[in-house]
This record gives sequence, C-alpha cells and structure tokens, in this order.
Amino acid sequence: MSKFKLSLLLLLIQFATGCRGQQRNELSGPIQNIKRVGGGCDGCGEMYVGMPENISAVDTSSGWYDNGQKLLITGRVFKTDGRTPAPNVIIYYYQTDATGYYPVKKGLDEKVKNHGSVRGWVKTDQQGKYAIYTIRPAPYPDRSTPAHIHVLIKEPNIDNEYYIDDFVFDDDPLMIEAKRKRPFENRGGSGILRTLVSDAIQIAEHNIILGLNIPDYPETLNNEIESGLPVGDVSPSFMPFHAWGPDKGTKVCPICKYGRYHGIVYFAGNESNWEDIRKWLAYLEMESVAREKYLKVYFVYGNEKAYSKSKRTEQLELIGQELNIKNTALTFVPSFSDEETEVNLYKINPLVENTFIIYRHRDIIDKFIELKPTAENFQLISLTLDKTRSAYFDLIESWKIDF
Repeated sequence: MSKFKLSLLLLLIQFATGCRGQQRNELSGPIQNIKRVGGGCDGCGEMYVGMPENISAVDTSSGWYDNGQKLLITGRVFKTDGRTPAPNVIIYYYQTDATGYYPVKKGLDEKVKNHGSVRGWVKTDQQGKYAIYTIRPAPYPDRSTPAHIHVLIKEPNIDNEYYIDDFVFDDDPLMIEAKRKRPFENRGGSGILRTLVSDAIQIAEHNIILGLNIPDYPETLNNEIESGLPVGDVSPSFMPFHAWGPDKGTKVCPICKYGRYHGIVYFAGNESNWEDIRKWLAYLEMESVAREKYLKVYFVYGNEKAYSKSKRTEQLELIGQELNIKNTALTFVPSFSDEETEVNLYKINPLVENTFIIYRHRDIIDKFIELKPTAENFQLISLTLDKTRSAYFDLIESWKIDF
C-alpha cells in the first residue's frame, strides 16, 4: 500500500472515530440531563411485555388458580393531595407463588422469565378504584426478604413508569428484621398490607398516593403550613401520658392498642386555644360515642411552654370532668419533638393550632390543619369518616386466625 493510500486510510479512520466520539458526547449531554420520574427502574421494560390493549380495573392473576392462600388487594389511587381520585393509572404487579419462586408456566414470553407467570395489570376506574385477585406470595426459599409483590405505576400524563414500595405483609415474621435493616421508602405511601379474612380469602385494602416520595415528580403540594406526616404514611407507635379516658394513668400506645378501625389523633401545641379545644373535644366525644368501637379519638397536648407533668395531668383531668368525657383519651407529651414518647415521629408543627390525623387500620387516610370548631368543619370530619368507612370492618384480622 502506498504512503498516500495509507495516510488517507488513517485520516478516514480518525475522522470516523472522531465523528462517533463527537456524536456520543453530543448525545450524552442531553440524555444525562433528562430526569426520569422516580429515577431508575429495574425491570420497567418488562412491564409492557404482554400488556393487554384494554386493561380493566379488576384483574385475576394465574396464581389465583394455584394452590395457596387466595388474596384480594383492593383500594384506590389518589393524586398528590391524597384526596382526589386518579383515573386511568396502570398498576403492573409481579410476584412469587406459594413456594417462593417466580413460576414459569407454558406460554410465558422469554423476556419476562425473571418476573414469572404470576403477573398482571389493572387500570384504575374514574373513582381511582382497582382490585387484584391473586395468591399470597411466599418469601424466597432462602428467606432473605419478606414475602412481597413488586409494583410499577404508569400514569397517563407522565412519560415513564416508576416503581413504588413493594406490597409486604404486616404479619410476616420477616418484616421485623426487614424494618430493622432498612427503613421503607414509602414511595406512593406505605406498602404494608394488613390482611383480613372472609371465608378462605385474605383481603387487604390498600391506597396509593401518586408522587409521594417519588423523586423528580412534576407535581408537589404547595402548603404554606406543614404539620404532620402525609396521607398514605403509617401512623407511628408512640407513648403519650394518658391523663383522662379509658387508659387513664398509663402510657399506652393508642395506635398499637386501638389501631384496627378508624382513629383520630388531635394534636394541639404551643398556640392552644382552650375555648376551641373544648368545642372540638365535645364534638369528637359525640362522634366516638355514636360510632362505638369503630372510632377511637385521642387528644394529644404538646405545649412545651412551662411544662409540668403534674400540672398537665391536673389540667386535662379538669377538662375531662367538665365535659363529661368517657370515650376520648386526653393525653399529653412534654413537646412534639420529644423522642422518649416517640411523638416526634409524627412531625407535628408546635406553632400550628391544631393538626388532625385520621387513620384507618393504622394507615393515614386524611389530615387537616388549623381547623376552627365550626359546624362546617364538624361536618367535614364526619363525612370523611363516612366516606372512608371500610366495607371490611367486621372481618377478622388474619393474624388472629390459626391456619
């Protein structure tokens, strides 16, 4: 080969290599700057393999027909505010079977062998409702992690899909160790399922809050005042002093002892208005009496100014006697930042006059801040309880049954 041809060849190679390098640099910049909602997503591509063109709000997985514990997961998907229903949201799930393996049945596409055959999709209806009939998964055979169901979300107005917390089970013995090792992210809300039993079926109600703890989510709540954990989180255990009510004289955890049905935790801090507090307590006592075992109410006084345990106890005792309170627990903590009682876990703003946390089966389903004790606001609380009353309140919790 002549020197001219060799030089020309080297020049062409250099040019081609330079072009590819330049192209790679030009592309890498914009691609790196594009942020996926939710960040990276292992297995997201498999979500679309075999996806039906028309997806219903109700799905039955192949696992439903296998041996094992039948499971219904049902609930609603809400927008960022935790109240507005989110329609047309696709939920993709995949899981192990009752032996802890991802089964590969005949006809399964090779591309999703790692997801197994127990998989499916639902699309929320206009009220944000969905239902999945499946089988309760088992932990991996090496029992390295609790039993779980993987969940991916695809919203109609967001380009990419993203994952939320795995669905896990509060009665799984492996959950205790899992919580100790790694706190849950609460992406989309807590993924913890609390199962009830109807005949041979376990039922878990589970709501999903879009955008909650999802990185780079396009919508955020622009609240001027912040107080309390968000809707979709779990009500933490805490140990206030009970000055009046059913557990007077103790440090009982309200959520641990009375977490089964509806509960209202009414926090009052440094800016307490006792005239308003009396009105709220009178109304909440009336609701508690009317709803019997299906509602437990706790007043938690966290004013840190001039705190005295004996004086605080005496103060709440007088209020309890004055209002003839029998059902509502009047409790207190040294401050809302107190770590000994663990009330700090609720993230209550002490400068807010009142914060109402409403939970159902321990999950926070609504929250109200700075509500005045008016007839309209009393009605607001009552309607919230009515709308969120569970159709499964009278079922037995699965952990109480010896299978």
